[in-house]
Amino acid sequence: MKAFDLQRMAFDKVPPEFLGEVALRSLYTFVLVFLFLKIAGRRGVRQMSLFEVLIILTLGSAAGDVAFYDDVPMIPVFIVFVSLAVFYRLVMWAMSKSEKLEDLFEGKPVVIVEEGKLAWDKVRGANMTEFEFFMELRLSGVEQLGQVRLAIMETNGQMSVYFYRDEEVKPGLCILPDVCIERFTRVPESGDYACARCGEVVTMQPHDHQLCPRCANAEWTKVSLAKRTP
Repeated sequence: MKAFDLQRMAFDKVPPEFLGEVALRSLYTFVLVFLFLKIAGRRGVRQMSLFEVLIILTLGSAAGDVAFYDDVPMIPVFIVFVSLAVFYRLVMWAMSKSEKLEDLFEGKPVVIVEEGKLAWDKVRGANMTEFEFFMELRLSGVEQLGQVRLAIMETNGQMSVYFYRDEEVKPGLCILPDVCIERFTRVPESGDYACARCGEVVTMQPHDHQLCPRCANAEWTKVSLAKRTP
């Protein structure tokens, strides 16, 4: 085999006239996916549950095969789409009747922040790091955890955030990126410090070195008193 053979790289053994069939197959699969999404409802990608994303990935695999491979017939792929559409409708109906089945397919919302602190016991099983949660909170306009009364990671991956009023904001962990805050394993002066992982606030004396009583983390930052900016 000759390396960098442009003929092989562009067409391999496929005749150039097959490109027209590829275009037709691509249009065919586009129409099938479009019809499925119309059946599923008007949801954006971030609004899709894990179950719906799995259905879309399965459709994408079938669509890719029929679009590019000349030995994949089009009618069986149509049956795949119809079968998945019926399955999707049946599962959605069953979930409306059974809360346990809904939890199985859709998952459950996860409480991320409670009363200005990361809900450490509840987020450890969410398969995300605290830095990913902090990123989502920043996208919701949060600068420090003391601004947040309650934050919930919904089953579609979006974050619902409920804020304290300005006069109720607590001292809390600043969740800006590391380049914006300084971390300490041994604090330089007396004051209130927040655990850099879970947000637990502890009063410490100069040169104190201790582990967080909630999550055993050794890094601390000075608490932030920032209020929300309009």
